[in-house]
Amino acid sequence: MIDLTQWKFEVRGLVNRPIRWNWEEFLALPRAKVLADFHCVTRWSRLDNLWEGVSTRELVERAGGVRPEASYVLAHGYDQGWTTNLPLGDFLSDDALVALAHDGQPLTLEHGGPARLIVPQLYAWKSAKWIAAIEFLAQDRAGFWERNGYHMHGDPWKEERFGG
Repeated sequence: MIDLTQWKFEVRGLVNRPIRWNWEEFLALPRAKVLADFHCVTRWSRLDNLWEGVSTRELVERAGGVRPEASYVLAHGYDQGWTTNLPLGDFLSDDALVALAHDGQPLTLEHGGPARLIVPQLYAWKSAKWIAAIEFLAQDRAGFWERNGYHMHGDPWKEERFGG
């Protein structure tokens, strides 16, 4: 369980203004809703999920934008040492957000609550559970699953599951 009185979320790295929020501050940010499918690398999908949270574009705007050399994102989870990588373009897609709710209910701990990254166009492991920070990078850096054999990109329509 993540103690919400201690919860912090930060945007750092190659942004113009690194920023950090506590739980109350994050809840006060403008919300977005996204209806999207969710694809797991183990070959199951859940269709028509309604996610609600803060859009990734809103987060970047609050951080004063990304610096020109930023090309990748590394998402950091609250579980020590857990990260996942993704290209900046996927992170900034119209339907990407830090979700706080799923199908009208707050996210449970089992499903990544209190907040998780949602990037619907990529496999679910790229939608980091228990999100703690987003770091903008000039070069791609493999995250936990990528260092352990998963694909560096993870496009479900290209079957980018392992290797690569």
